[in-house]
Amino acid sequence: MSFTNKVVVVTGAGGGMGTAVIKKFTDQGAKAALLDIDESLCRRTAEKLRLNEDRAFCISADVADEKAVKDTVAKIVEHYGRIDALVNIAGIAGPSARTEDYAFSEVKKVFEINVYGTFLMMQNVLPIMQAQKSGAIVNLGSVSGMFGYPFEIAYGASKAAVIHMTKNAANENGGNGVRVNAISPGWVNTNMMKSILASYKDVGFENSADNVTLGPMKRPGEPEEMANAIVFLCSEEASYINGTNFLVDGGMTLG
Repeated sequence: MSFTNKVVVVTGAGGGMGTAVIKKFTDQGAKAALLDIDESLCRRTAEKLRLNEDRAFCISADVADEKAVKDTVAKIVEHYGRIDALVNIAGIAGPSARTEDYAFSEVKKVFEINVYGTFLMMQNVLPIMQAQKSGAIVNLGSVSGMFGYPFEIAYGASKAAVIHMTKNAANENGGNGVRVNAISPGWVNTNMMKSILASYKDVGFENSADNVTLGPMKRPGEPEEMANAIVFLCSEEASYINGTNFLVDGGMTLG
């Protein structure tokens, strides 16, 4: 795979998965626009990967803010002239709680970032890719969006929405050179996983650590393994893959 002189936009660039994705892309020659609500996290990622200002364009952006997203995408196009790939990683898990105990304010917060943020990024990047007649988008779903896991009503519902939006956008495009796919990880060894496991204790789910070993592979995935799938879906090698929800869960959903 080669992404020489290609431009990729990654939201949630300051996290573990964002860093792994940016490394995989830039190792293949890409230039990257790093988006995070905290710009210092983007800069930390760029420094960690030893990317100069030409290879890494760091921007503070709240993906749930319509104007901020519009302005941010305009800045990226002004800086690089094009967008070849968009990876929507920015997201939060929210607290763990039973449905009847889940605060509506927390549900809204999860949806604002996970759903509205993904929608706004796609809405503003798609016209650019359509004009280029080329581009690939990968959204971050989750196995939680496919099954009714307990205590995750906000997160699970938000990821189900992301998976469905992916299919909508893929069906509207495809023939114009623009592809839209999602990946749905199982457990991934990130700070979010640790946060979810810790929050399970608040609802008396004492055996929560055992959930990480569910599935044939008996371990969580690593951010780099998610990055491998994401970068593949954005590559020419995946030129006939459109509208898929790509499971990267180590077989967790086999039952």
